[in-house]
Amino acid sequence: MDSEEAPGVVEMFFFPFVGGGHQIPMIDTARVFASHGAKSTIIATPTSAPLFQKTISRDQQIGRQISIHALRLPQDAVSPDADMSATPFTDTSVLQEPLRLFLLDRRPDCIVVDWFHRWAAELIDGLRIKRIFFTGGGIFSRCVMDNVRRHTPHEKVGSDYEPFLVPGLPDRIELTRSQLPPFAGENSGRVNNMRKGEETSFGSLINSFYELEPAYVAYFRKEMGKKSWIIGPVSLCNRNVADKAERGKQASIDEQSCLRWLDDKEPDSVLYISFGSLARFSPQQLLEIAHGLEASNHPFIWVVGKIFNKSEGTREEEENWLPDGFEERIKESKKGLIIRGWAPQLLILEHAAVGAFMTHCGWNSTLEGVSSGVPMITWPISAEQFFNEKLVTDVLGIGVRVGSVEWMSFNVEKKALVGREKVEVAVKRLMGGDGDGAAEAVEMRRRAREFAEKAKRAVEEGGSSSEDADALIEELKSCRNEA
Repeated sequence: MDSEEAPGVVEMFFFPFVGGGHQIPMIDTARVFASHGAKSTIIATPTSAPLFQKTISRDQQIGRQISIHALRLPQDAVSPDADMSATPFTDTSVLQEPLRLFLLDRRPDCIVVDWFHRWAAELIDGLRIKRIFFTGGGIFSRCVMDNVRRHTPHEKVGSDYEPFLVPGLPDRIELTRSQLPPFAGENSGRVNNMRKGEETSFGSLINSFYELEPAYVAYFRKEMGKKSWIIGPVSLCNRNVADKAERGKQASIDEQSCLRWLDDKEPDSVLYISFGSLARFSPQQLLEIAHGLEASNHPFIWVVGKIFNKSEGTREEEENWLPDGFEERIKESKKGLIIRGWAPQLLILEHAAVGAFMTHCGWNSTLEGVSSGVPMITWPISAEQFFNEKLVTDVLGIGVRVGSVEWMSFNVEKKALVGREKVEVAVKRLMGGDGDGAAEAVEMRRRAREFAEKAKRAVEEGGSSSEDADALIEELKSCRNEA
């Protein structure tokens, strides 16, 4: 801690990974701790620091002790940033020496480190600085992964599509081998090093809230023996329109025109569709989605990210995924809005017109959907997303599956298409049908709104997440006094 720092102020460093799905929640986490009175420093690359400087400046203007430190890279070094789309195995070791020099100069009470910086644990532990582990994911998926690895139920079935029960969990959770990530039962040196990074840490920060997955919090802490502080949903620290609109990259649509389009729609009538910053769908899959959306006859906002092309084609070739006349028809009828690139997701999800969210079940999107009280159509693709789907559909009861059954790396073309009929059925089922279907949709919406209220209470003073944030700060103070 700096010698001129007030004795009672805890100083925390935050070292996010360079991919947007991990960087954004850790920046929000740093802001959460600054709002609780800690001095927060975000360690960034020179190219990523400007992306969130405006938000941090607004926090500084209201008196919070938060800042960004851009690491000085060696001459001619290439920054590992990749337009917020860095893959999980992006090599960030070029940051190792700049981080070491910074930590020698400034010794915080702790540093929160993303687990994808696989080299960082050894460096930080060698400097005898408390290291807190951060994955960006929730607790349910960690419990499922641990039991799959421990009991290997996937090895006892005869095919990739035969269901198996994951033993040892509070709920009945069935999966298939086709839905498991390749590292689920892996014991390679790379995976073991990442696990060891958690085991030797001071503890884990979790972006979730107790009321969302209480049985799994208990399992995680007692059965798995994980010391943790659950401090989310951290996205709720974004209270004003500017923070929500500028979160991550600059949106590729003016947020006001997007909100005006939503203002013209009835409450709960619009489906929001986004599959995150990494997923690439083939033109054929996007065509099936477009046909399914049009057949469902519900208004929608569709965020189209990267398109999987075996060879990068021209703009005209990339447009072939749209049915003939589709874009003209939805513009004329005002049924749909297509956003190419980055969207102001928080602003869209919290709008009263949005009634459902078709999502890849990335943890950030899942929590943002929960926090907005919006039920989900689940379309997992990669990472731990099939586990998150089970939480949404089987445990929380706030979503329906579109029918994705095949785990694939984000940059590999899926072999099995999800057909337009499945898209249409899922949309109609969640947006409200007739008879039993309508009652099911109403109940899911009620449950989703109930969880949203619990999420908001968790981060307010006296709430479970707020108290966990305070508890970590107090523990760090105690450690300093004992030193």
